[in-house]
Amino acid sequence: MELVQSDKDQGLETPVWTEYQKLIDEAEHKKIKMAQMERFAYYERAKKAYAVVATGETALYGNLILKKGVIAGQQ
Repeated sequence: MELVQSDKDQGLETPVWTEYQKLIDEAEHKKIKMAQMERFAYYERAKKAYAVVATGETALYGNLILKKGVIAGQQ
């Protein structure tokens, strides 16, 4: 979810996004493009999720949607 305007105006930093990017890139062994979406668009997208996992993450803007594609079989 992208920053709301008041947080942008305050210059809020979101180090959790950098950490997520690092973890995802390492897991995939390549750079994965992450996108941000407006707050209410995020909520609408989350309503359609197959599963919602509630964690103990307390970082501001620490919420994200993961999308899984087809996983090719091992040869």
